[in-house]
Amino acid sequence: MKQVRYIVLAFTLTIIFMLSACAPTTPETVVVVVTATGEASTQVPTAESVPVLAPVALGGPGSAESMKWIDGSVLVYIPAGEFAMGDNIYGAKHSVNLSGYWIQQTKVTNRMYEQCVRAGVCTAPTQELGGPVFSNPEFASHPVVGVNWEQAQSYCSWIQGSLPTEAQWERASVSGTAYPWGNANPSCELLNFANCFGRTTKVTTYENGTSPFGLFDMAGNVFEWAFDWYDANYYGQSPVENPTGPEIGQYRVIRGSSFESAPEQISSTIRRFNEPLDSGRDIGFRCAVANPQPFAPYCQLRAGVPVNTQVSTNTCALPEGVVLNQYCQQGDGYAVVQISFESVWDERGTRIQCEEKVEGGLRTLTCRGPRGIESTNEVVVCNPACTSQVDVSGLSPVCDSGYTFDASSRSCVYSPIAAQPSTGGCPIGYITKENNGQQFCVASIGLDGFCPIGLYFDDAAGMCAPPNGQSNTPFGINNPTLAQQTFAGCAAGYAYNENFQCCQPNPGSVLLGCPAGTIFNENINACVPVLQETVGGEGCITVRVNTLKCSTIEDTVCAPIDTESRCVAQTTCKWNESANVCEPK
Repeated sequence: MKQVRYIVLAFTLTIIFMLSACAPTTPETVVVVVTATGEASTQVPTAESVPVLAPVALGGPGSAESMKWIDGSVLVYIPAGEFAMGDNIYGAKHSVNLSGYWIQQTKVTNRMYEQCVRAGVCTAPTQELGGPVFSNPEFASHPVVGVNWEQAQSYCSWIQGSLPTEAQWERASVSGTAYPWGNANPSCELLNFANCFGRTTKVTTYENGTSPFGLFDMAGNVFEWAFDWYDANYYGQSPVENPTGPEIGQYRVIRGSSFESAPEQISSTIRRFNEPLDSGRDIGFRCAVANPQPFAPYCQLRAGVPVNTQVSTNTCALPEGVVLNQYCQQGDGYAVVQISFESVWDERGTRIQCEEKVEGGLRTLTCRGPRGIESTNEVVVCNPACTSQVDVSGLSPVCDSGYTFDASSRSCVYSPIAAQPSTGGCPIGYITKENNGQQFCVASIGLDGFCPIGLYFDDAAGMCAPPNGQSNTPFGINNPTLAQQTFAGCAAGYAYNENFQCCQPNPGSVLLGCPAGTIFNENINACVPVLQETVGGEGCITVRVNTLKCSTIEDTVCAPIDTESRCVAQTTCKWNESANVCEPK
């Protein structure tokens, strides 16, 4: 039955490309953030008195089934089942049986979290030294950091969920292997760790490092808050069925690893902890949703594009990058790097900070290393003429099923249709469903391969359906009475419009942003993928920059710790296997 969705997608792609080729040039947008004080459309749908689709038998979501969710994330279904948790090193190995649940495919991004802040539900994160700037659009698809446990839990509650329990997190991370991707040794092609980039990366970067259920960044990038209180001995007394951790404690559990974690600290079974009110530049989160209920559709969404995956490339001349000098100043180690004019550069590592200047006909970087240690880090210097971005020229915006593109607002507007097909059949984005001897239009998968937000493709029924099993929920269908009976209202910060049967943002709230890994392109008024996030690749060189040890700092945090398990539980420490000591990262 899974072939059904691919046949539908292929047909939709063909029609969209034919229409896109004939479409006129789209006017340049001037609207990026929309706050709704009026109506989402100029014409109220006319209520119908027609037969209603009777409930359809559903097969339910399958393992790793995916579904777009109300915050712009994708939820992945983890089926009920038993698994072996722990490894007898960081916790006693034991059997756990979990009920089925949904979990976010990626960590929560800055863009997702901003929507919650603008809705008045979440508080802004703390700007952590060395962390991405929350308000900078360049980091919109990076994981949000600088949030404590309570802030993370508040966000998850906003989207009908909770932080995942330790058991839910570990079940989604591995399946009998050392790492999410298998048993291959960690590398910079599989995850962001060991200062491969030296900072966070966008949450969809590492496709080759996903877990067996298709989750990104279950190792690397940033640590993740879990729901449980921390108890080093809890695994020995954990219940078998759906454990949620100790009833009370001092610390909350942190799982995963970060962009600074050493190779020996990547195992998915390692348990860490932190004060619930603490935050850090390398601590983020994702949410689990046990029983998602379908909210009413948003009145407006961002458009997407049918992407031409051909990547433009150029033959690039390599820039210059050479270390000129090293010196100590006021206890810090510095290095000076000469780089080409017109080149772009980026530090690879939070352990080095560079400032640029032009003097005496030279363009240089003055880079300061970490205090108290000798350190070697990298600076990447690139010729900006090189590019590896997706070509979207000549393409027109396309909308999810149930929406039409509105040129005046530069957005997709919710446009419910008649329940039964017209003479020409159901429109694009819908399929025809036979029910009790009659034909009905039901929402189908869109150009992105997904059903509309809050629906998954049910293989048994051959249609998009909500995970709560209420198959006659009228998504994209004009039926105000049934809509009020079946939709679970709107998320906080949004208000239900009875006339248009959708959720409008309250003043101050915003439109749902572009999905993770995409950015809004004002030339075509749509979200487009970003393949290359940072400088690197063709036309780039890597300069190794060594800074000297110019002072001595006493370690009062890591040095007193004498066991590996306690050492790696501290997010600021790492275990030196050869010396058998705990050291600062």
